[in-house]
Amino acid sequence: MTDKQIRLEVTYALPDQQALMEVVVEQGATVEQAIKASGILRRFEHIDLANSKVGIWYKTCKLDDQPKEGDRIAIYRPLIADPKEVRRRRAEKAKQEGRADKVTGGRVNSLKRKAPEQGSD
Repeated sequence: MTDKQIRLEVTYALPDQQALMEVVVEQGATVEQAIKASGILRRFEHIDLANSKVGIWYKTCKLDDQPKEGDRIAIYRPLIADPKEVRRRRAEKAKQEGRADKVTGGRVNSLKRKAPEQGSD
């Protein structure tokens, strides 16, 4: 490695398989160039960089951004479910099961507990 090169990591994960690959690229290389140099696209041939989101240290970025020494580039899979829709369905199910409470958000209300009885003086 020369002074004009940087060391990076490129990562991608499936539910049953993960990869973390180290790569050395010229300083000034783009995220896309680093991903291609890592060889991860040969290992996971289904990855389509034109349609995949990428990030540096899990913060989304563009393919033409320039990573720095030690950065980790992640290639993200497309979401299979809309997170808002999943939360909405979970809340609806809780309502149907009687577990939802608008006031407490479903938590046990400590005020509903029976107060200890006071003894007579």
